[in-house]
Amino acid sequence: MAFQNAIFYLKSFADKGGAQLYVPPGTWLTQSFNLTSHLTLFLEKGAVILGSQDPFHWEVVDPLPSYGRGVEVPGGRYQSLINGNMLHDVVITGNNGNIDGMGFAWWELFSSHSLNYSRPHLIELVASDHVVVSNLTFLNAPAYSIHPVYCSNVHIHNVSISAPPESPNTVGIVPDSSDHVCIEDCVIATGYDAISLKSGWDEYGIAYGRPTENVHIRRVHLQASSGSTIAFGSDMSGGISNILVENVHLYNSKSGIEFRTMRGRGGYMKEIIISDIEMENIYTAIAATGYCGSHPDDKFDPNALPLLDHIILQDMIGTNITIAGSFAGLQESPFTNICLSNITLSTNSVSSIPWECSNVSGFSDYVLPKPCPDLETLSNCLSLLIIKGKTAVM
Repeated sequence: MAFQNAIFYLKSFADKGGAQLYVPPGTWLTQSFNLTSHLTLFLEKGAVILGSQDPFHWEVVDPLPSYGRGVEVPGGRYQSLINGNMLHDVVITGNNGNIDGMGFAWWELFSSHSLNYSRPHLIELVASDHVVVSNLTFLNAPAYSIHPVYCSNVHIHNVSISAPPESPNTVGIVPDSSDHVCIEDCVIATGYDAISLKSGWDEYGIAYGRPTENVHIRRVHLQASSGSTIAFGSDMSGGISNILVENVHLYNSKSGIEFRTMRGRGGYMKEIIISDIEMENIYTAIAATGYCGSHPDDKFDPNALPLLDHIILQDMIGTNITIAGSFAGLQESPFTNICLSNITLSTNSVSSIPWECSNVSGFSDYVLPKPCPDLETLSNCLSLLIIKGKTAVM
């Protein structure tokens, strides 16, 4: 109530230039609360916002329309710790204060299949614009740490996100059906994915029809224990396009860069450029699969085939890699125009087959170890112009 009452009072300043809610040093245990427009939430150094571990302290809200149901169990979902809906001009920042979701109880409920509703996140902003999240540490999220969904003009920078390696399906930052997103200068280590781009689930995402597009990710250090450091999908039914990832360090993870989809998703992942990547101790460096995920219900269209096209990966080095690349497209919708350039991946002795390919086509230039023949066709990679090591779509 202290947080909610303070924010209610600060609403009166929205038309006077906004206001700041200052959280001083100390430990502040709370249930979920809602932000307002033209607000700065500032956590001083030594300030810790703790999320309650009692599910009864978390309001149950409707599922997102682009998902149709909770992503973990059918029905509603627990409201996130810090929420915003249809807001404008919101800043969540501080002097390296902490937001701790105390996720241990939620992880146990998830692992024992005892959840009544899908788990909450630390921050979720819905249908909001001009959002900044910076200079904070996020710990032990029940599920996602930062989830902007249906948002525009989001800047996430200089944040640290951490969850234990064994924490089930914990994800760092999830831009979801959002556009003009910049993620930079962050350090993320989670149980599943570090950064995951999404845009809705099967028929619900297709009907909602809002893509994730115009996203820039740069200067980040990422670790994902059981998932991927940078993942696209598998919930991508609204489409994902015009993404630039550059100057990234990926380490100690199951997968480096992974594109995930399946029959029934529809949508597309296209015009994605990934450049200047350093990897170490990664099991699979680059992966794309058309056989990942599940369906929300039996109403999905099995003929809704996803498109994966015009993906550029260049200027990458890797050490202690087990599998350089694994591509498994759909026979009815092969992955096309996968363009690889100037990539050197030093593989270990665990796997004797560095590349695995099926239903994929593309082009490679100066790539070691040598890719499979499917990635040595000319394809339409010639429509991509490489200038001074940077790639632009003609």
